[in-house]
Amino acid sequence: MTAVIRDFHSGDEQAANHICLKTGDHGKDGTPFYKEDPDVLGRIYVAPYLKFSPELALMVEDEEGVCGYSLATLDSHQFFEFYEQEHRPALCLQFPNPTGDPSTWTRVQQVYHDYHAPDYFCPEPYEQYPSHLHIDFLERVRGQGLGRKIIEQLLERLRSMGSPGVHLGLSKINEPAYAFYLALGFQELTRHGNCIYMGMKL
Repeated sequence: MTAVIRDFHSGDEQAANHICLKTGDHGKDGTPFYKEDPDVLGRIYVAPYLKFSPELALMVEDEEGVCGYSLATLDSHQFFEFYEQEHRPALCLQFPNPTGDPSTWTRVQQVYHDYHAPDYFCPEPYEQYPSHLHIDFLERVRGQGLGRKIIEQLLERLRSMGSPGVHLGLSKINEPAYAFYLALGFQELTRHGNCIYMGMKL
């Protein structure tokens, strides 16, 4: 079948985690770096979104299965409060903060540290861009126009819910993603750490 965009269904979680892994190296396959814990990234970038705002989770599916997603939340501050109070405590209990010299940590250990020291940064002016989203696609469905379509659908959903604007973050070295978002109408808002934050008014 041709790839289709649909709402998130219960049971999509593991497929979404797999996509997160396969795009976990700045948009490239992260499998070589996260073999000992393939779900390490999904616990940050997938699971809390599916729990907090499943109505803002869209999946791409083709004949081989779920192969892409776009996840969003209407109010980033509310989402981060949920993450802090409801999601993160269990992560910290299950996955101890690594010790020793951080320069020697594996990428998995670096993410475990992120469980314990999350970054809740939002670009200003917050009231203009309170929502945020992110998108990940497997290689086999890239270049088909599905990225634009899924984001447009998600932006329309956010608009209908009353959002005045949306932001997203991407790695400074992910040049294809930067060009993609510019083409969609996003503009750069600021840079923080290793991330570029872009926004669009709705």
